[in-house]
Amino acid sequence: MTPRQRWFGRTGRRVPELALEGSVDISGAIELDGVGDVAALQEAHAAGTPVVVRAASLAEVTAALARPEVACVLVTDPALLEVDLADITYG
Repeated sequence: MTPRQRWFGRTGRRVPELALEGSVDISGAIELDGVGDVAALQEAHAAGTPVVVRAASLAEVTAALARPEVACVLVTDPALLEVDLADITYG
C-alpha cells in the first residue's frame, strides 16, 4: 500500500503523512511534540511553513493527522506505520 501524502507547506513537495523519524527531509519545518499549541499550528500554516509533529502513540498519531496544518507525523516505533488509519478514522 502506498502511504498517503500531504503537502509540505508551500515548498511544492509532498511527504508521507506518517513516517519513521529520520526517513524524511524535514528541513525548514516547524517541529512540534504535539498539537496542543493550536495558535502555532495555524500561524505556521498561514505562513506556508511545513509543520511536523512527533508522536509516540496511536492516539498522538490520530490527533496529529486530524489537524490539517500538519504535513507529516514522525514516529520512532515502526509498528505505528502498520496501523490502518482509515479503519480507525472511518470504522
